[in-house]
Amino acid sequence: MDMRRRYAVIDLGTNSVKFHIGERDAAGRWLRVVDRAEVTRLGEGLRESGEIAPTAWERTLAAIRDMAADARAAGTSQIVALGTMGMRNARNSTAFIAAVRAQCGVTIEVIDGAQEGRLAYLAVQAGVGLPEGAVTVFDTGGGSTQITIGKAGQVLERFSVDVGAVRFTEQFGLDGVVGRESLDAALAAIAHDLSRLDGAAAPDALVGMGGAVTNLAAVSLGLTRYDPDLIQGAILTAAEVERQMARYAGLASEARRAIPGLQPGRADVILAGACIVRTLMAKLEQERLAVSDRGLRHGVLIDRFSA
Repeated sequence: MDMRRRYAVIDLGTNSVKFHIGERDAAGRWLRVVDRAEVTRLGEGLRESGEIAPTAWERTLAAIRDMAADARAAGTSQIVALGTMGMRNARNSTAFIAAVRAQCGVTIEVIDGAQEGRLAYLAVQAGVGLPEGAVTVFDTGGGSTQITIGKAGQVLERFSVDVGAVRFTEQFGLDGVVGRESLDAALAAIAHDLSRLDGAAAPDALVGMGGAVTNLAAVSLGLTRYDPDLIQGAILTAAEVERQMARYAGLASEARRAIPGLQPGRADVILAGACIVRTLMAKLEQERLAVSDRGLRHGVLIDRFSA
């Protein structure tokens, strides 16, 4: 294989579309050429209708079209596009996949939650690095959360749960000022849906990834401009997550957009995301977690193009 070839990955999530171009150098290391995300809300209203809404369809299609064009302009050898929870659940996902193929020249592969978890674990293993003890890695997104349990770099268990920021935002009205009663109800519902973790042994380390985690870290660091190298390996404490939860609960979505470090497009779902992160930490008896900026899109490159 030409070690300088470039490959592109489009990660089609329920809340955002992530786009990554990687180039492998002569030493086998993956170098970042492009890495960005666009909030398109593919899963907006999906829980109620069961389908990708027309406006979400158009927003997401436009984003994929632009990303595919950028990938080709950058000289990539191949574009891999993966669909996750939103695509798995939408009744009209087959029609959407056909539209993307026709208009963008890209074929979307819909993967299951176990595959998501495996690829995310690969990305953490290559990026943050994993200690020898028991490690739990989670990747929480707009529609689902993938949890991978490992030890000494080996995967012992992985599963996906339908716990995502978009769903709980819509269900409990977490996109604006939220009273204590509504917040407690949301936390209780999240805890119920994460009951598979009840009684699980506390790991020696916890690693989190996904838009909620990286945005919580960026706000914690007060970043006025997102810097993946500062986010990678950053530490989030339970106290900091709780501090941010209280802050978001007291602000309307528009006011949240002014917070340094918070991606404006995530302002309405960040409280739900923070609630999910805090609940995971509580279930696993962790007071801190390490943040991974690397995710599914990086794991795909390692999995498919590192041979």
